Amino acid sequence: TAIENVSFVMQMQGRPNKECRKKSISLLKEVGLADKINKRPSELSGGQQQRVAVARALASKPDFVLADEPTANLDSVSSGELLDMMAELNQKEEMTFIFSTHDQRVIDRAHRVVTLVDGQIDNDEVRE
Repeated sequence: TAIENVSFVMQMQGRPNKECRKKSISLLKEVGLADKINKRPSELSGGQQQRVAVARALASKPDFVLADEPTANLDSVSSGELLDMMAELNQKEEMTFIFSTHDQRVIDRAHRVVTLVDGQIDNDEVRE
């Protein structure tokens, strides 16, 4: 289920089950899946599965998150909410996000954009 998927990372870190469940529910709420916590992956849309993956990635409180096309299967509203959440985590938790994306909305919000062409750095832009 979605909650088991998110909890797994924390359980592997040795955190108590009660804490894992509480944090998993909180993370799933943050990504807009409060009503899907007991759903299996096969019962979720591609975008919902992607949001579970984001919640799972955040569960371990990493210093940085490498996200490959994080908004690819999300509608524009869900994409905006996800990017807002990541921006907030960047500010409050000093969590760094590294994106591989073609989504201009992600690029427009980035502090730094490194553009690759044929596997080589074509441009490296730092923004305010």
